[in-house]
Amino acid sequence: MGPVAVAAGLAVAIGLLAAAGVSVAIARGEIAASPTPSDTPASSPGPSTIGPVTAGSAAQSPEPDTAVSVVPDPPIDDVESTWVVVNKSRPLEPLQWVPPDLVALTSLPGGSSERMRAEAASALVAMHAAAADAGVPFAVTSAYRSYDEQVSLHAGYVAARGRASAERFSARAGYSEHQLGLAVDVYASAACELKPCFADEPAGQWVAEHAHEFGFIVRYPLGYYDTVGYIYEPWHLRYLGPELAAEFQDSDAATLEEYFGLPGAPDYP
Repeated sequence: MGPVAVAAGLAVAIGLLAAAGVSVAIARGEIAASPTPSDTPASSPGPSTIGPVTAGSAAQSPEPDTAVSVVPDPPIDDVESTWVVVNKSRPLEPLQWVPPDLVALTSLPGGSSERMRAEAASALVAMHAAAADAGVPFAVTSAYRSYDEQVSLHAGYVAARGRASAERFSARAGYSEHQLGLAVDVYASAACELKPCFADEPAGQWVAEHAHEFGFIVRYPLGYYDTVGYIYEPWHLRYLGPELAAEFQDSDAATLEEYFGLPGAPDYP
């Protein structure tokens, strides 16, 4: 991100908060994780729908210890903010929170039964159009999931795989980014749907390079399991808003935990 003078940092912070439409006052909020490599209700629990856990996805990651955000009081605890950080140690608050502005993704391939918060949905539509123009369209596998849906999905994976294995890719209810209405799983081919090989496909490469231009980031990067608590998921995109996504992209951080100086969350408390 580069050094920033104090005055400039405060100006950026105020502008970002205003652009994000959030209050500086922070309401404590936590979230839910996702149950398949990204907790996808579209797939039935089982090894056939989930890519193998590779050595890379389990590789230890550096423990974040220094915040790189220039925002003095980021609303990372506010469940209504697009900046909120959710992981295995930071649940949604309230635990069964429902976003008030969910809209259907009917204009997107695979999105007929999926929803996201309005701002994120609009950004995803724009990103899909740009990807299609570039000749690398993608489709939606899963977006918003309610607390109850996550309970069912997580339980299915635990029953099929055992708790320790399931929780490497599936979040407990109340801890999933999907419950925020700000996360979406995308794919290009059935062969690489919810699998690491999506990153090697043209659409996956385009998403990794351009998602931040539309306010999204790849939330669970390769080699950061000990920080984010989930295996590598190049298909799992998290909406932050264009301003924060641009700041994140220009920083040295690979995860939100690093960016905001939060501890890693490989396990539940």
